[in-house]
Amino acid sequence: MTTKVAVVTASDSGIGKQCAIQLARKGFSLGVTWHSDEEGARQTVRELTSLGCQAQAIQLDLSHLPEGTEALEVLIQHLGRIDVLVNNAGRMTKASVLDVTLDDWRKTFCVDVEGALLCSQIAARHMIAQGEGGRIINITSVHEHTPLPQASAYTAAKHALGGLTKSLALELVPHNILVNSVAPGAIATAMNNLQDDDVQPGSMPNIPIARPGKTEEIAGMVAWLCSDDASYVTGQSMIIDGGFMLVNPQFLNEKQA
Repeated sequence: MTTKVAVVTASDSGIGKQCAIQLARKGFSLGVTWHSDEEGARQTVRELTSLGCQAQAIQLDLSHLPEGTEALEVLIQHLGRIDVLVNNAGRMTKASVLDVTLDDWRKTFCVDVEGALLCSQIAARHMIAQGEGGRIINITSVHEHTPLPQASAYTAAKHALGGLTKSLALELVPHNILVNSVAPGAIATAMNNLQDDDVQPGSMPNIPIARPGKTEEIAGMVAWLCSDDASYVTGQSMIIDGGFMLVNPQFLNEKQA
């Protein structure tokens, strides 16, 4: 049997790293990409190989397109094929609608939307040529569905990525390529200034489950979407948020401030 291959962008840390680990446990070989944390990527590869997984890492810079995506082609060639692409790389910038600069807006869309589009095109073309279908998972955010205060570019980009997910799903389903998004809420990552040790009951009382989520709780959904059990799921956004969407406490906090 041919070993299936998954590529997870920005898997040097956080959600991306945990997605790579869980897919390795499911028997995939892994392509790891990093933007600035080369040592983090090397550590991910070490952990993957300790699980008996073949893994390779490459720098992927989605802030310079289209040439930045050439690294993905190189990685696929080295690994021999691609069956799963997890578009996890993203850029965050905070500024209100009135204050966001066009340059920041464009940089955010470049990484979060255009980079995901180009990577998806590359992966899908290989999957079609292989003739065995595949999976594309876009890591969005609860802000694919509800605004983040003072972050108009990020909110708009995540909404756009959600729309791209649906378009990819419809157009690629004839090739048995299933495309979905996973929309995390408040997860214990460096972007949120949190670590797994901070995931304690009651530590985040403004959301119903009252704690941040673990990266494993996002990666578990990604791994399921890449499994045979998810063969009837496409074009969906899987919200993993501890009930955040029920209350969207960030806007309540803005009003109280």
